[in-house]
Amino acid sequence: MLTATLHDGSTIRYLPDPIGRGAEKTVFPTEDGQSVVALYHDAREAADPERFVRLQSVVGKFNPTNGAGAHWSTSYCWPTAVVVRPQLGVLTPRYPDAFFFPEGSGMFSSKEKRGKWFSSPRVRRLLPAHERGTWLGYLQLSIAMARAVSRLHNAGLAHSDLSPNNVLVDPVRGMSIIIDIDALVVPGVHPPKVLGTPGYIAPEVVAGAGDVMPSIRTDRHALAVLIYEYLLRRHPLRGPKVHAASVEEDERISMGEGALFIEHSQDTSNRPVNVRVPMQALGPDIAGLFERAFEDALHDPDRRPTASEWERALVRSVDALLPCGNEACEERWFVWPGQEAPQCPFCGTPYPRSAPVLHLYAERRAGQFLPENRRIVLWHGSSLHAWHVKSETWPGPGVDRSRHGYVVQHQGRWMLINDGEEPWRDLGNGRVIPKGQSIELKDGLRLRFSAASTGGRLAIAEVW
Repeated sequence: MLTATLHDGSTIRYLPDPIGRGAEKTVFPTEDGQSVVALYHDAREAADPERFVRLQSVVGKFNPTNGAGAHWSTSYCWPTAVVVRPQLGVLTPRYPDAFFFPEGSGMFSSKEKRGKWFSSPRVRRLLPAHERGTWLGYLQLSIAMARAVSRLHNAGLAHSDLSPNNVLVDPVRGMSIIIDIDALVVPGVHPPKVLGTPGYIAPEVVAGAGDVMPSIRTDRHALAVLIYEYLLRRHPLRGPKVHAASVEEDERISMGEGALFIEHSQDTSNRPVNVRVPMQALGPDIAGLFERAFEDALHDPDRRPTASEWERALVRSVDALLPCGNEACEERWFVWPGQEAPQCPFCGTPYPRSAPVLHLYAERRAGQFLPENRRIVLWHGSSLHAWHVKSETWPGPGVDRSRHGYVVQHQGRWMLINDGEEPWRDLGNGRVIPKGQSIELKDGLRLRFSAASTGGRLAIAEVW
């Protein structure tokens, strides 16, 4: 056993055999197995006073997991202390078990669940089938990732190296966790220590020869690339276009000043011959942000979608999902395309039945409802939650996740059952639907998720 001294003078024992070695740090497990000691193996880092000040700020001032923000501990593997001896480093919680492959997973046994193993089709085929997850899981882990990045950005922080190496994922449970927090960028205080990971570095940084450095705007590019890869299993800029004879120069141009979206609406010179699932198949919310990120804003950083915009678009897309009826379809879910007779874009299976859609409206004044441009696609067994029936509620950390309603198809009729405490009202006939009672979903139904005279949310049903 070895002993590490923390910046507050306390000590912690750790095992001498490392469990990992990265570009900057060597990682050792602590005696209790709950944390790891990560020591910088470059002596210059240990002698850099700015690095020590940065680490103290990360552990204390900028730590969102302290106190009332404890729920963020599932979003980040945030350092809990600065190690000062035997050399500079950090004490960090061990990753939750969900982010390790269990023993018996063949070549992946006990390894960390790095994102590339799930987003790269070639590697993904090697994973045990039960670890690959469904498309819903990738949508959910993208929400978790966007939410965590949004929290950093709202605090004025940039990660500077978002990549599959620094975001662990679990598509089975729809979870992600951001790691390597110790190099956070604080504009005007702590400059970036790294430029990022190739393939995720923003084009202006690649092309800038050191003149442009990582920031919140470059994080937005990396986030968009990660989401695109998780949802479509391909890189948004790696296409067939060749810029130079040299492999190194071609990579620099294709990721820098010559970067071109493979699904660009006008310039198809970088488009692969066969794009099996185009981005439009993911619905207007997601496809619209991909177009902004990689077409409009690829070389215009100020126009890039924010992390919070990604979170909202992804959440809205969850509400538009339908289950694929093909049991052999690995993805199992797809976004309703807004038309009758939809089919799963991943396997081509037609959706075998009709389904109701609720279009949501928020009440701004008594009896005056304004459209939210938001829809909920329902299917047998689907549920309504607080963020569906209450206009001021959003499915963020700490929200009440109890069921407020659910849908069944009975003898060809679509029935919505109230499972919450608040009674509903059919505005067509004035009928009140209390908890435990149902209402049939028909075209034109105007259902208010509150029987009160003011406030609440209105849903207008459409059945196709």
